[in-house]
Amino acid sequence: MKYIVLSGLSGAGKNTALRALEDAGFLTLDNLPPQLWSATYDLARTRGQECVVVCTDARTRAYLTDVEGCWEDLRRRGGVRLVYLEASDEVLLQRYNLTRRAHPLGEPSLMLDFQHERDLLGVLRERADNVIDTTLLSARDLAERVLDIAGTDAGFDLRLLSFGFKHAPPRDADLVLDVRSLPNPYYVPELRDRTGLETDVAAHVFSEGDDYYERVLGFVRDSAERARASGRRSYNVAVGCTGGRHRSVAVTERLSHDLADLGARVTDHRDVTRGEHA
Repeated sequence: MKYIVLSGLSGAGKNTALRALEDAGFLTLDNLPPQLWSATYDLARTRGQECVVVCTDARTRAYLTDVEGCWEDLRRRGGVRLVYLEASDEVLLQRYNLTRRAHPLGEPSLMLDFQHERDLLGVLRERADNVIDTTLLSARDLAERVLDIAGTDAGFDLRLLSFGFKHAPPRDADLVLDVRSLPNPYYVPELRDRTGLETDVAAHVFSEGDDYYERVLGFVRDSAERARASGRRSYNVAVGCTGGRHRSVAVTERLSHDLADLGARVTDHRDVTRGEHA
C-alpha cells in the first residue's frame, strides 16, 4: 500500500501535488486532521484501495497538538511517506498576490502568516521523508517530482473517438478531425452496409494512397505530444465523417495502432450502428 501524508506551507503547491496524484489513481483527501490518518489507512486497506494521499496543514491547526503521536501510530503500519512542500517567503508572497486569496492563519501581514505557519508545521517538516522546495519549480516540475517520490507514473492517455457529423461532433473533444475527403465506402454497394472495422472497407478508405493519412497522423502526434509536454494527462481526439460508419472508424482504428507509443486507445465508435449514411 502507498499512503502519503502531504503537508507544507500555504502557496507551496499542495493543490498541484494533490491533482497530480489524483490523476495517477490515488484517493485524495484534503484538510484531514491527523487523528484520522490511521483510521483512513485502515479503511482504505479493507476496501482494497492501494494508493492514498491525505493533506494536513495549517488549516487543521486546532488538531495539530498531538500530531507527533498520530504520525508514530501511522508510521507503524508501513508503506507510509510524509512529503513536505515549502518555498521562499518572497515567492509565497508573489503567489498570494497573484491569487488574492487570504492566508488561513489570518495574521496582520502575510510575512507574519508565513513565519507562524513555519513554526506551526515544524514538527511535520522535521519528520518528513521528502522536503521539496518549490521556489524554482514549475507546476509540471512539481507534479513530476511528487509522482517520482510516490513511485508512480501517471502516463498519458490519448483517447480516440469516431463519430458522424450528421449526428453532431462530441462536445468534449480537444481536437476534431474531418476525414470526409477520403474515399467513401457508402458508394460501393458491397461495402455500404458494413463498417470501417472490416479490413476490405478500411482498404477502400485508404485506396488513394497514404499521403493524406500521414499528414493527419503527424498532426495528431504533434498535438498530443504538445499536450503531454504541457502537463496534460489525457487528450481527446474525435475523428468524423458523414455518418460515422466507414471512414472515421477506419482512420480511428489506424491511428490507435500507429500512436500506441503515446498510449492511444479507441474509447468509442459512437455512430457506427446508427444506420446508412453517406
